[in-house]
Amino acid sequence: MSKKRKETKIEKQPRHVVLKRRQPNRSRVGDFFVYLFLLLMAVAMVFPLVYAIESALKPLDELFKFPPTVFAQNPTLDNFSDLFVTMGKSWVTFSRYIFNTVFITAVGTFGHLIVASMGAFVLAKYEFPGGQAFFKVVTVAMMFSGYVTSIPNYLIINSLGWIDTYWAIIIPAFALPTGLFLMKQFMEGLPTSLIEAAKIDGANEWRVFSGIVMPNVKPAWLTLIIFSVQGLWNNRAATFIYSEEKKTLVYALQQIQSGGIARTGQSAAVQVIVMAVPICIFILSESQILETMASSGLKD
Repeated sequence: MSKKRKETKIEKQPRHVVLKRRQPNRSRVGDFFVYLFLLLMAVAMVFPLVYAIESALKPLDELFKFPPTVFAQNPTLDNFSDLFVTMGKSWVTFSRYIFNTVFITAVGTFGHLIVASMGAFVLAKYEFPGGQAFFKVVTVAMMFSGYVTSIPNYLIINSLGWIDTYWAIIIPAFALPTGLFLMKQFMEGLPTSLIEAAKIDGANEWRVFSGIVMPNVKPAWLTLIIFSVQGLWNNRAATFIYSEEKKTLVYALQQIQSGGIARTGQSAAVQVIVMAVPICIFILSESQILETMASSGLKD
């Protein structure tokens, strides 16, 4: 009888346990202050961008108005039209400056992505003598700014005969340590079993790299593209390139900024044009870039 009673008691117990919804520890007042703080931080981040755009739309009299206003009272595009007129008077066409900048940025970014990704794949998924020491050298290289390495870079580029060529800017961009460090740290979270399964199925090294590794680290290389484009697009290249027909767009626009008070409106338009491309690329890939600091979702 006692066994039957125990069995009936066990049968009467519910099979599924209903979990209670976890209540947040904060009160509504606490949530209000959290959202208020986030709102204030968002306004502080957006304000410089809004002010730069509004300054580019202001006529000359509003740019010198005191106290200054944030929004343009009589918005106009005269600053941009005057900028294009000024650039059109140069003996080097405006399209040539654009071509130089786009070519350097595109080739440098593509090469940096390929070199950094391939090097990071080897360091993250293969063990070989000197691998750890090499990565430590890469980490230490990130500590040095461009001002420290400018003289050695110039001597090396000069000895290679790349002065006054595009390659003086493009080739050094391939070996930036930031991209290698970023890609290597992200690829370490990729399951090794996934790579081994692909090799068992007959995939070679290039197939594993291009068809499996790169699609799974998409947030990392999109972030790498943002950093590389920003660095190359804003590179004046004045140290290595001397010919005017090979100058970058940023260098030409910054020469306009040094034209005095009369070109204050054009200088405001220059700021918007220079920062437009990196911001647009970031907006287009924002959702993927935010995943860089999170895990890829794949586990061994």
